[in-house]
Amino acid sequence: MLEIEIPGETIYDDEKEQFVEVSKTVKLTLEHSLISLSKWEAKYERPFLGDKNQTLEETLDYIKFMTVTRNVDDSVYNRLTRENSVAIANYIAASNTATTFNSLNEKPSSREVITSEIIYYWMVALSIPFECEKWHINRLLTLIRVINEKNKPEKKIDRQTLLARQRELNEARKKKLNTKG
Repeated sequence: MLEIEIPGETIYDDEKEQFVEVSKTVKLTLEHSLISLSKWEAKYERPFLGDKNQTLEETLDYIKFMTVTRNVDDSVYNRLTRENSVAIANYIAASNTATTFNSLNEKPSSREVITSEIIYYWMVALSIPFECEKWHINRLLTLIRVINEKNKPEKKIDRQTLLARQRELNEARKKKLNTKG
């Protein structure tokens, strides 16, 4: 969940010769979730993830779909600052998890286009409760990957690889302990 503050607007009134507050500062709560992704894809009928060619209007729509705060006037989104935009972009890109994956011997991922329906399918197939649709999308995708990794049969390591690893460990220990073996 991301909370941002969009500053209000003040203009100078020539007749009154004073500054007048036109709009108040607004605090927004945003969630980059499967729900917001689904809403955007329903409107634009194309995948959101991996789409590098979004227009400003499409990006603003996604921010609107991410907004959890109720009854926000559309004009508020036109007042987003550069700092707001950077905060939103960083939030969307964040992994939102401590889980990491070992990329050794990892095969390139599938070229399958990932849409919200594919993610919902994975959730059903893996018995992930629908409450998780409110999670940060990257955290949800990590959970899906973890379940898939844990469900894979254990890989058999060939004898040569096992012996090579053991030799490396032994050499490292000898170096650390300053011995010859």
